[in-house]
Amino acid sequence: MKLKICGMKYPENILEVGALLPDYMGFIFWEKSARYFDGIIPDLPKSIKKVGVFVNESSSLILEKVEKYNLQAIQLHGHESVEFCLDLKNEIKNLKQVQIEIIKVFSVADDFDFEVLKPFETVCDYFLFDTKGKLPGGNGTPFDWKVLEKYPSNKPFFLSGGIGIAEMGAVNEISKTNLPLYAIDVNSKFEIEPGLKNIQLCKDALQCVSTVIKK
Repeated sequence: MKLKICGMKYPENILEVGALLPDYMGFIFWEKSARYFDGIIPDLPKSIKKVGVFVNESSSLILEKVEKYNLQAIQLHGHESVEFCLDLKNEIKNLKQVQIEIIKVFSVADDFDFEVLKPFETVCDYFLFDTKGKLPGGNGTPFDWKVLEKYPSNKPFFLSGGIGIAEMGAVNEISKTNLPLYAIDVNSKFEIEPGLKNIQLCKDALQCVSTVIKK
């Protein structure tokens, strides 16, 4: 199982977290976010995939950020359509870069209809399930993960939404099922303030993920 640490903002803190070697680091390009990123990403180990997080943004701006920051993944956190995802996927092929992953986010509540996922199966690499709330993301609370028992797909997914150390035991239980849980996405519960990550908590998260893998 992979670990994504999202909402990075400050160069020194980015380097400190990068030294821990998470699998993914997320940078939010939504201006209304307290973790909005508009700075310089320092050099990171090549094993870390840099993810750009976008909310209902134009494909031209997304591709501009991909090239500017050498992003390896795009996370679509808005109401992007199947057609938009397909067009973006085709435009990415024209870039002189390594394969760029597309992660499509869905906000989940108890009544979530998994049928909405089907048209997206072929236009993204991963799904990401987050908690439905007032904001597109970063609401800081988990949804009821029992809903995932209805997941009908083999598409690997990221699990997000208020995940902290206290939730790692439940994550471990999910990892024991047949669900294709690919990664967990952590953010607010590992912060000192918005965008500034607590390094010790990030170390603890990596240790928890390592323990899940060994099991």
